Amino acid sequence: MSEAATEFLPILSAAAATGGSLVVSIHDVAPAMQTECEEMLHELKKAGVSTTSLLVIPDYHQTGRAMADAKFVDWLRAREEEGHEIVLHGYYHQRVRKQGENLRDRFITRLYTQDEGEFFDLDYAEAFDRITRGREEFLAAKFAPVGFIAPAWLLNDHGERAARDCDFEYTTRLTEVLDLRNGERQAARSLVYSTRTNWRRSASLAWNAMLVRAIEHRELVRLSLHPPDLGARPIWRQAMSLAQRLASVRQVTTYRDWIAERRTR
Repeated sequence: MSEAATEFLPILSAAAATGGSLVVSIHDVAPAMQTECEEMLHELKKAGVSTTSLLVIPDYHQTGRAMADAKFVDWLRAREEEGHEIVLHGYYHQRVRKQGENLRDRFITRLYTQDEGEFFDLDYAEAFDRITRGREEFLAAKFAPVGFIAPAWLLNDHGERAARDCDFEYTTRLTEVLDLRNGERQAARSLVYSTRTNWRRSASLAWNAMLVRAIEHRELVRLSLHPPDLGARPIWRQAMSLAQRLASVRQVTTYRDWIAERRTR
């Protein structure tokens, strides 16, 4: 199915049920992607999404600490004052390839994530160290994130335990949101796009057009966006169409606020 044929399929399904929540997250927020993130937030606001969860990388691909960039920190603080949530997103967002990896691990870490599944197979000590370093750098810059989300949602049991021991309140994976305090898991598969090749873009458009129809009546709907989505115009148009439609019938919130509200029930 072509991009043109799949781009607008979501608007043809039945209207989404009223009620429920919508969390839109922007992944890979870092100084190098600040311009793209600014434009994404601007267009999301026009679509009715005025608050998001911003997944911030402490040291993107070891190119420099985000919290040491005063301009970026000021921009991030302004976004937080507007109601956006700051989330710790890995540390380097990068994973070094290992010798002797089996076919499954090579597929997940190279083809699926393009060497960015940082927490895929870290041991507890290393996961704890990286999460702690990121948290301390954020705290020093006067940010106090309560959520930790691993790059590509690839978080093993060691990483999950490390995040809990670092006093984070929640994490997410591709198919769920996990309350680290009480262990409750909410099934909520995220809508997400892949833009690296033409076939990935076409597959993403078709897949999300079908997936939204399967999940739009659930309590929580998640839309996860990345800076490259902005440059893939058919994908961005579909994403904004989804955001606008879902925001019109759902409570737009953040992971932090959704977790807090759920605990009060």
